[in-house]
Amino acid sequence: MADGLDCIHIRDLKFRCIVGINEDERIEKQDVVANVTLWADLKQACLSDNIDDTVDYKTLKKRILDMAESSQFLLVEALTQAIANLCLNDVRIQQVKVCVEKPTALRFARTVGVEIVRARG
Repeated sequence: MADGLDCIHIRDLKFRCIVGINEDERIEKQDVVANVTLWADLKQACLSDNIDDTVDYKTLKKRILDMAESSQFLLVEALTQAIANLCLNDVRIQQVKVCVEKPTALRFARTVGVEIVRARG
């Protein structure tokens, strides 16, 4: 997606949170799955083999989970944007793609999801 940048993928990050507009969705936490792709220049990290030269995805994952599990968004769109914003707080990340899915949102469908792409600046 982003020319000259490398990707880090966080796939199938599972958590539970309040998200939805229906009464029952405002009471019980629901299963949610997020997929996050981060674009950053990883050349220095590839050469140095030093965590300080890359995106610390373990720390980022914890921040996403802490924010999402304590959130109470009405829309999956807003939750998705909040995750993107959190990722872009790391100055090394130039672009992010976030897909958030609610597996139990629609009867007869495996899942429903929202996917957005956001870039720095």
